[in-house]
Amino acid sequence: MFRMNRYVWLVLALVVGSILACGLSEASQETGNPPTTAPTPTGIPVTRVQAEAQTQTVSISADAEEELLISLYKRANPAVVNIDVAANLFGDELNDFGSGSGFVIDRQGHIVTNNHVVEGADEVRVTFYDGYVARAEVLARDEDSDLAVLQVDVDPERLVPLEFGDSSTLQVGQRVVAIGNPWDLGGTMTVGIVSALGRTLPGRLAPERGFYSIPDLIQTDAAINPGNSGGPLLDSNGRVVGINTAIRSEGRFNAGVGFAVPVDIVKRVVPALISEGRYRYPYLGISANGDVSVAELALEMDWPVWQGVLIAEVVPDQPAAKAGLQGGTETIDFYGRPVRVGGDIILAIDDHPLRDFDDLIAYLVRETSVGQQVQLTIYRDGDTLQVPVTLGERP
Repeated sequence: MFRMNRYVWLVLALVVGSILACGLSEASQETGNPPTTAPTPTGIPVTRVQAEAQTQTVSISADAEEELLISLYKRANPAVVNIDVAANLFGDELNDFGSGSGFVIDRQGHIVTNNHVVEGADEVRVTFYDGYVARAEVLARDEDSDLAVLQVDVDPERLVPLEFGDSSTLQVGQRVVAIGNPWDLGGTMTVGIVSALGRTLPGRLAPERGFYSIPDLIQTDAAINPGNSGGPLLDSNGRVVGINTAIRSEGRFNAGVGFAVPVDIVKRVVPALISEGRYRYPYLGISANGDVSVAELALEMDWPVWQGVLIAEVVPDQPAAKAGLQGGTETIDFYGRPVRVGGDIILAIDDHPLRDFDDLIAYLVRETSVGQQVQLTIYRDGDTLQVPVTLGERP
């Protein structure tokens, strides 16, 4: 009986196998493709039809991305101009001494660029995307944001303004596009991502005004080279999210680290430059300890707080001094660097936590105005205090 069952099972297996083989053969004849397999990234075999479908999907995605970039360039490039500057350097005639980029912001002939592009210029010429050249007047400049506004008198039909976006919503990894004039190669577009946010670049030291940095910069790996300065940094919708202003490089060529002034600062500064000729910066009247952080000092001095702004000095007769804030009381040697300690530590402004001095500068520029009252949360001698301060105007 046992032997008979074995034979029965063997016959049944052969019958089922024949049926499956016939089914696969018929399917192959209907599709015209043999039931071969192809490897996948996961190692799971799929039929050739499935593999071809995946390849087609990737191709469609690549085509869609290309079409997006092509469309963006066609819409944005007519707004971008090349800027050439000349100056009377030797007292007898004008000499070309630099170039950069800029872009149209309205149909009244206003063009935005970097301050360092046009600083010291006696003559400025702008070249539009189609080769048309016009003279421009430097309407106003602002050193502390590295922004400048030019005015051109041309047919309004030639002026194609770019739309401003919102830099506060940017995220690391987001795609961005730069258009400008690197190495005098007009209309050059490069593509990259936002590689970091909230960077700060050193500004200028002016004896009568103190030292101010450019805060809250966007860092990008989109290729930026000399000549890109003043050109727009755009999001995927073609809206301006920043103005390309600097690169970090040993040899003045792109090394994958570029910086742009965020458009939220541009939206505050540029209208004031157009209407008043200058921008009034809010001012607290304190100084900090350079690149030594509260976190570093807290580790050495066993402080209960590890982030914030340690006040090194308070400027006399300025808002912080009038509000009773206190600066350092002694100078210590911190790994070869002199550091003022003993002053108040600002932990937050208007309940916005502060990691360091750069955070404070960025908040003041981005969120406040002259004459506005802010609430500072400070740490002093073991106590946390709330101190109201009415902001003044930066000297």
